[in-house]
Amino acid sequence: MPTFPAPDQVSLHYDVHGDGPPLVAIAGGAACHPSYLGDLAGLPRRLIVPHLRGVGLSPAPDEPEKGAYWRQAADIDALREHLGLERLVLTGHSAGTRLAISYAAQYPERIERLLLITPPLEPPGYLVDVPSDADALIEARRVEPEFSAALAAREAGPDLSDEETSAAKFNEWQRACAPFGYAAWTAVEQDHARTMHYYLPAARAYFSVDPPADLAERLSAVRAPVLVIGGAQDCTTGIAPVMTLARLFPAGDVVMLDRCGHFPWVERPAEFRQAAETFLG
Repeated sequence: MPTFPAPDQVSLHYDVHGDGPPLVAIAGGAACHPSYLGDLAGLPRRLIVPHLRGVGLSPAPDEPEKGAYWRQAADIDALREHLGLERLVLTGHSAGTRLAISYAAQYPERIERLLLITPPLEPPGYLVDVPSDADALIEARRVEPEFSAALAAREAGPDLSDEETSAAKFNEWQRACAPFGYAAWTAVEQDHARTMHYYLPAARAYFSVDPPADLAERLSAVRAPVLVIGGAQDCTTGIAPVMTLARLFPAGDVVMLDRCGHFPWVERPAEFRQAAETFLG
């Protein structure tokens, strides 16, 4: 398992999959083991997938703030240096887009291309002020039994009252919520959902530091091409906020995939691969 030294000299792990030009891929969750990304629908790239602090084989931070997505941008730049790359082709999924965006905001000149996959834009005011239209997508699916049960679990929240069992219960809750994240709940989506494992302390640390108030304005300095890929049935993100995010970047664009939820490389692999390959070149 390859490692690289973080700025504080902690040894962090990363995975490598496939061949081709390098693509650094940041998993979401927050703090989900990155194995759920798979090979991103067979993209012809050498996927370099870091284990974020406190996730997988990377140690938990000695201070929670070091595990915040804003702070972990320095770890991503240390990975770039370790790989000997002048600039990064970078992608992030879901909560991983927060770290990818934080990296772009702090190191705009070191971005070659940026691919943002189903970025959540909650709470309101994070990057965009467009009201979410996720409620309309949710209402359209309440009649589906699996979706309705997942929605109820999501609204109830996890039982974290016992610290000793909280990590296990958090993962149980995530499994109960899983159908909410997909546009359908067939064997394909169910098999994928079983690959996901969350690290509760790392998830808490991930949000322990707020980004600067001028984060949206900083993105105007990102001159590299940016593509946002969203799902037209993604109840996690809605459609309007995702469309608006692309406009924050001077060279931003967006692709919305129909019949797709929060995991487009799983749900619409051919369409996702075509959009990503066209963008990555």
